Parts: sequence; structure tokens; C-alpha cells
Amino acid sequence: MPDPASLAALHAQAFAHPWSAAEIAALLDTPGTFVVAEDNGFILARTLAGEAEIITLAVAPAARRRGLARRLVEAATVRAMALGAEALFLEVADDNVAALSLYRGLGFEIVGRRRGYYARNDGEPATDALVMRLSLNS
Repeated sequence: MPDPASLAALHAQAFAHPWSAAEIAALLDTPGTFVVAEDNGFILARTLAGEAEIITLAVAPAARRRGLARRLVEAATVRAMALGAEALFLEVADDNVAALSLYRGLGFEIVGRRRGYYARNDGEPATDALVMRLSLNS
């Protein structure tokens, strides 16, 4: 398993509000939490009581649009199913067109909205998060 410092470095490349190595280590210490990683990206997810949640998916900008995110989500889906999950959830910014296309293409459906969930660095208003769900038992 990759160390929290290397995961944090990848997360910092992918997000305006990156997580620290300590934050990632704390998540990894949570029961049911797992990581799937490749050289230029990783997915952090957890399972509990028959459900799974993608906590974060980070892909280095130079490695985007090459299928890495899809492979990571697919691998996390298989792992979640092996751990007994019947549904996989995630949250995504409603203006993240590439991610929405990926998730819809994998069969996720929008099941909710969290208004003003994601803060912006540039003084722009916060954007909504869409809650998406993938059924794992059909």
C-alpha cells in the first residue's frame, strides 16, 4: 500500500484543497477503508453496513483522459463488492463535467444534491455536490 505522504502529494496535484498526509493516514486507519493506487492516481473508499463510498479519487493532471480514473473506480467497485457492499456512493461537484461523464458512463445515477458543498479558492460562490449511486447487486 502506498504511504500517506505519497498519496497526499498526488492529492495536492489533483485538488485545490488537498488533504495532508496526516488526514489521509487517519482515513486509512478507519475500519473498512481501502485504497487502490497506480503511479499517477489513487482512489480512497470505505465500506460499512452493505454500502460503500468513494471518499476521493485523485489523478495527476498529466495523466488525465487516459482511462486511469475509470480503472480506479472499477477496481474500487470490485473491492467494495468483495467486502459486501450492495451500493457505491460518491459526491462530485456539479460543474465537474469530465467526472460526471465518467460516473454516468459507469452507471452511477444522481440521487441527491448538497447545496454549496464545495468552496472555491477564487472567491467564486461555492458549488453544489451531486450525490451519485451505483447499484452493485444488479
